[in-house]
Amino acid sequence: MPRTNKTAWLLLTAVLLLPLLSMTIVPLYDTSEPRYAEIARIMAQTGDWITPWFSPGVPFWGKPPLSFWAQALSMKAFGYTEFAARFPSWLCLLLSNAIIIAGLRTLQTPRVALLAAIIYSTFALVYVSSGAVLTDPFLALGTTLSLISFAMAVHNHTLVAAGTGSQPAQVSGILKKWSTLWWQYGFFLGLVIGLLSKGPLAVVVSFAPIVVWYAVTRKTATLWAALPWVKGLALTAALSLPWYILAEIKTPGFLDYFIVGEHFRRFLDAGWKGDLYGTAHRRPYGEIWLFWLQASFPWGIALLAGLLGALRNTRLRSATKAVGNDPLFCYWLTSVLFTPLFFTFSANILWTYLLPSLAGLSIIAAIFADQLSQQRVVSRRNFFSVAAIVPTVVLIFSVVVWVKPDLRNSERGLVHYVMQHDTPEAPLLYLSKPPFSAEFYSAGKAHEIKKNELKLASECAAPFYLAIPKKAQMEAAGIIGKPLEQLYANKRYVLVKVAGNPHNCQLQQQAARTVSSR
Repeated sequence: MPRTNKTAWLLLTAVLLLPLLSMTIVPLYDTSEPRYAEIARIMAQTGDWITPWFSPGVPFWGKPPLSFWAQALSMKAFGYTEFAARFPSWLCLLLSNAIIIAGLRTLQTPRVALLAAIIYSTFALVYVSSGAVLTDPFLALGTTLSLISFAMAVHNHTLVAAGTGSQPAQVSGILKKWSTLWWQYGFFLGLVIGLLSKGPLAVVVSFAPIVVWYAVTRKTATLWAALPWVKGLALTAALSLPWYILAEIKTPGFLDYFIVGEHFRRFLDAGWKGDLYGTAHRRPYGEIWLFWLQASFPWGIALLAGLLGALRNTRLRSATKAVGNDPLFCYWLTSVLFTPLFFTFSANILWTYLLPSLAGLSIIAAIFADQLSQQRVVSRRNFFSVAAIVPTVVLIFSVVVWVKPDLRNSERGLVHYVMQHDTPEAPLLYLSKPPFSAEFYSAGKAHEIKKNELKLASECAAPFYLAIPKKAQMEAAGIIGKPLEQLYANKRYVLVKVAGNPHNCQLQQQAARTVSSR
């Protein structure tokens, strides 16, 4: 366990900086990452900041726009690259850590705050998401801000009510007053971030721990006095509702699809076929708990092992009791369990849905780890070793795909080959619907050509590059009527160049006009 702040801060800094390398060298792999990156690219190029567009003429109603706004702005600043698309997710990790540390320094100790940040940053799902083009890091940022803000607001109100602290403005002047206001309104700002990044689910996730905390403590006066509910909810509505209204006006049908379809039918109907942008992720009921073990790795497993060990080991039992004695334990625990419980009877799930549950888990794990350190059950080396597992694995994977970028489904190499070996006059066509990564890396210039169009294009069109699914090589050669020379190949496609002969078509059209004129 870290005994000095310097060592722990160095560890946290390394953990936070390492994703920047992966963000730069790892291609966007189909389907989710390049799909969201392409939506942001279209937003940046078109300047349409109200409606995210799935493709020309097709609005993307699946998610609110906050993440796309951030990604589009990042692309305007850094260019249309993997790094630019992923950078906002990394910023979400930094901000989430800042919130956790700032809150827990008061609620616990600076040591626990730092341990919680290290643990949070090295959860498998948090670490991977921090370098990916996703909407979920923004949801996690919002729910983390609301989670910590409510706890801080209750803490500050309790101190004042108990007389152990004076009025905030009298303790340390205006700085303390603004700090108190920040935590009070931070809860509602977190709701806004959640509503604009994921939707109403963010409100449910943020209020669930409060409901359980109130049910256990029955502190009615504290609940109503800790936060400025009327002003705060008015602020939430003022900052979030305008976009929902504008989105419905601009593309009617959005609210029905997003509110009813995405928030009810998707999770209640295992065979829901209303997804406009992909396929439902059908899973057995209860599999969310297996995802939870994966998402919280390695700390979730370590914590469960410690709790089981407490049945026999006195020091582990003492540490467990210390965690349970925390005044906000039921609040933290609810934030951990609510999300997996919520999705237990849902079949359409992804492991990213669990991201909001990990901030509370990092706090419980940090308190537990601090207790174990004080009792000399866990050494500094043990803690460092566990914290290094996920960053090390991701770093190794990043180096592997840097050496072999076509190891998974990505069109970066193929598109770059076309861009480097010919002029823009030779377009890139796919004998299938172009994958999202092809659309992103080609800046929307990769298009589909149907099989029934291929023969005429090969005879009459100007030269073009053709990406052929590997299983369709023989069929494509038969349609064109001659062997095709492979120029490049990745996991899914073979790239060839079709010479074409536009002059031949001009002669045919001239002959046809001559015949028709007689």
